Amino acid sequence: MIGIGNEYRRDDGVGIAVARAVKALAPAGVDVMERCGEGTDLIASWCDRGFVVAIDAVRSGAPAGTLYRFDLATDLPPASVFRGTSHQIGLGEAIALGRVLGQLPSTLIVYGIESESFGDGVGLSVAVEPAVAEVASRVVAECVAAARTSDPGRV
Repeated sequence: MIGIGNEYRRDDGVGIAVARAVKALAPAGVDVMERCGEGTDLIASWCDRGFVVAIDAVRSGAPAGTLYRFDLATDLPPASVFRGTSHQIGLGEAIALGRVLGQLPSTLIVYGIESESFGDGVGLSVAVEPAVAEVASRVVAECVAAARTSDPGRV
């Protein structure tokens, strides 16, 4: 599981907040990583894994706190969802590059949390904060289900 973001850029830290919540809830064997969102680092983080869940802040124009879930085996997230965060080359570009290079995990689930504030500072906006517990719960359930059907150490 990869939480993506920058906790010093307000809502951009929502992926990191979810990662920390998952770490507190997940059973042993669920690998939780925090990443800044640089594209090549993301590819390196997931390329040897069979099942990965990634969480990032998004800005598409929907109300803050809106949740998105994409299974990259069947869904292509619209480019408009992964635009406008503070990453130079972020998750959307990493997915596209990973696909071209054959460096995507067999299963890649992406959660996007619609965010509203990407300025300097710590702490999530009021509209985004409740999404942390909801997404963390969903991610733990997905990781536990995947662990039942995959090789140990691959989740």
